[in-house]
Amino acid sequence: MVKNIATARNDFPILNQQINGEPLTYLDNAATTQKPQAVIDALTHYYETDNANIHRGVYTLAERATEAYEGVRQQVANFINAQTDEVIFTRGTTTSLNWVALGFARQLLQPNDEIIITVMEHHSNLVPWQQVALQTGAKLRYIEIDEHGELDLAQYGELLNPKTKFVAFTHVSNVLGTINPVKQMTKMAHDVGAYVVIDGAQAVGHFSVDMTDLDCDFYAFSGHKVYGPTGIGVLYGKRELLAEMNPVEFGGEMINLVERQTTDFKPAPAKFEAGTMPIAQAIGLGAALDYLTSLGWSAIEEHEQSLVTAAYQQLNKIDGLTIYGPTAGPTRSALITFNLNGVHPHDVATVLDTQGVAVRAGHHCAQPLMQTLGVSATTRASFGLYNNLADVERLVAALVETKEFFQV
Repeated sequence: MVKNIATARNDFPILNQQINGEPLTYLDNAATTQKPQAVIDALTHYYETDNANIHRGVYTLAERATEAYEGVRQQVANFINAQTDEVIFTRGTTTSLNWVALGFARQLLQPNDEIIITVMEHHSNLVPWQQVALQTGAKLRYIEIDEHGELDLAQYGELLNPKTKFVAFTHVSNVLGTINPVKQMTKMAHDVGAYVVIDGAQAVGHFSVDMTDLDCDFYAFSGHKVYGPTGIGVLYGKRELLAEMNPVEFGGEMINLVERQTTDFKPAPAKFEAGTMPIAQAIGLGAALDYLTSLGWSAIEEHEQSLVTAAYQQLNKIDGLTIYGPTAGPTRSALITFNLNGVHPHDVATVLDTQGVAVRAGHHCAQPLMQTLGVSATTRASFGLYNNLADVERLVAALVETKEFFQV
């Protein structure tokens, strides 16, 4: 059934409420998205009718649960244009990126090898590389940003050299909203023989991603940022690289044979999915992907771009408000990060909450970027497919009132 983006808000029951006597204006989608009724129903249906552990039982419930779980793996593969054995289920983007750093990169890196990341990385795609560099003696190098909040590709080209073994970067910045030219960056890295790892947490759910087209080596995203449940994520890896990659968690179900001193592991993806996986969450993710597909990417992208453009234009008119990142357009995704001069972001967010407007304030798990911007924290409004122009107007009105409240 094809859904209509104009009425999508009606599919999200949590949005039909008031906060502090005002209609809920939920603008923290970069942190987590709300769930449509279809996802909630899928979770309920699994627990009410099919709850059993997967892969192990030969009874009907177990077979139904296994079929549903593996069916979602096929959905994800179709969704990102990959093969099913290239799709690993994890707890989320953080887990996925840690597994690549610890299970693949760590075994290949040597002293004085180089890892390139960007100054705009979320800590989940920064701290693991710091740790691997410390453990192996590799050097961590950073791509800087220009005055528009976009990556300096000229500097990136200068950083790349035969010592570069891994390049890891975000598809979309969770602070600046910058959509990075990941296909171009991947080719540049491959030209010097480096592996490419992409953090797709802020991309998947806003526009289509295609692993075959991007040609990256690894790509990670989270279910809870694509209108699915928490506790489920995806790691894509090229088949031949997953064969070389080591698991970093060990237990049941991932093995062919365990003897007293040795273990023979199954091939990917089973090799990495030890123990009882988040079965219900995976099924909920499948329902979320169905929901996104029913809306269509062109409708989602057009809708979100109209919102972020309207918000950017109106926020830019508020005196004393500084917006970070690119101007509204093809290089900015559906979020805006800003500061109101003279008011701490936590105070801004607190006052906005009294008016029913939910935004995020803090360093957004991107402290090196905050240092580059010369601030300790910012306020972020991030949009999803269920937001509308009324949400933009409430945000702007609430900020004007906040400015008056603090007399700045």
